Amino acid sequence: MIERLTQRMEFFSDVLQLRAHRQQVIASNIANADTPGYAARDFDFKAAIRDAARNPSELRAGAVPLLAGSDARHLRTVSSAGGVAERTRVAYTVQTQPSLDGNSVDMDQQRANFMDNAIQYESTLRFINGHVRTMLSAIQGQ
Repeated sequence: MIERLTQRMEFFSDVLQLRAHRQQVIASNIANADTPGYAARDFDFKAAIRDAARNPSELRAGAVPLLAGSDARHLRTVSSAGGVAERTRVAYTVQTQPSLDGNSVDMDQQRANFMDNAIQYESTLRFINGHVRTMLSAIQGQ
């Protein structure tokens, strides 16, 4: 029973890390909006979630043999070897508004993606918070 509850929390932990990684990718696109020849990047979030559901993350506390770092006790982060950033395939986005300098960043689209991802990140946090409150109240018998 406890395992089912923790599996759910682990999945939403992966979703939260994927959202954070996507926010970094979108922020990088926005930061390079004026860089000549820069190609905007993104990744298929739905495919990344499906992969996270099928292949549970190595970021688990019990996965000590799979951890990377200079010490066996170090945990992986979003950008460390084997982390979320390494497991997602970041690809170039299709250019919707051609520019003379070869930059493919559409600022309106990137801002919309950034805000949508930020809202989804916040809603995932709220869902996790509500799930934890529900588990605590069940444990306390309230």
